[in-house]
Amino acid sequence: MAEARCPASCGELIQGWIGGGEKLVSCPIDWFSTVEVSEGMKLPGERPLMRQMLERVVAYYGYSTALANSLNIKLESTIPVGKGLASSTADIAATAVATARHLGEMLDESTLAGLCVQLEPTDSTIFRNPTLFDHIQAQVQISCQPTPMVEILLLESNTTLLTEDYHRCQREPVLIRNARLLDNAWQTLQHSCQQQDARMLGQAATMSAKACQQLLVKPMFSQLLALIEELDLYGLNVAHSGSVVGLMLDTRKQDVEKILWLIKDLEIDRHYPQQHLVKMMEGGVR
Repeated sequence: MAEARCPASCGELIQGWIGGGEKLVSCPIDWFSTVEVSEGMKLPGERPLMRQMLERVVAYYGYSTALANSLNIKLESTIPVGKGLASSTADIAATAVATARHLGEMLDESTLAGLCVQLEPTDSTIFRNPTLFDHIQAQVQISCQPTPMVEILLLESNTTLLTEDYHRCQREPVLIRNARLLDNAWQTLQHSCQQQDARMLGQAATMSAKACQQLLVKPMFSQLLALIEELDLYGLNVAHSGSVVGLMLDTRKQDVEKILWLIKDLEIDRHYPQQHLVKMMEGGVR
């Protein structure tokens, strides 16, 4: 038996047309999918992509299909599905690493990325450090220094959107039109990491969120931006292919209860009825 866990992501810090193609930097948070791989019969309710990942890892290391069929997968996760929280990436990445560990093998990050994108577009939560990632083909993996660790008031909508549906949209013209803004966001994000400047990190995320609004509208967006300015929060990050948004803050400086009261008073909670206080953290599969 072997176990692994991978963090969720509160949307992305940035996502858009950067360096000639669409790329992203995820926003890992302290919310996990935990996967256990062990010998035994396949369990009911198993998620198909997780089974496919197990089979791919077994084949990658040269083991037989019969061995894959002799293994089962147990998942423990409360990450909401279809909201832009990288739940699927967390599931399949943790499955890959747990399977490799069960076989007595080790998966490096680059190999894991290649396996994941074979199944679906993948979030960069699989990397320990913040990474500009070509989430479709895994051909670009540019690592940064660690981000400043901020807290996020994650606002969860009832709206769901599957990643594959988003990727069917004709979005390239809008992405290219915003390429200069995203290049600026990427440079600002790198500077924020180098200087450990949370405010610059928030600026980078807000730039990307504004560009995303042209593709996937988030309700009450202008009110959320006004709230950030009024309360001097770090910034706003969003799920570029989902429905969640995040208010980036420091609970030592900002009053979360006041923010929650204003969210209710402004009726923002009509669109985002669930709120979760989470922390940004280091990425990577544990």
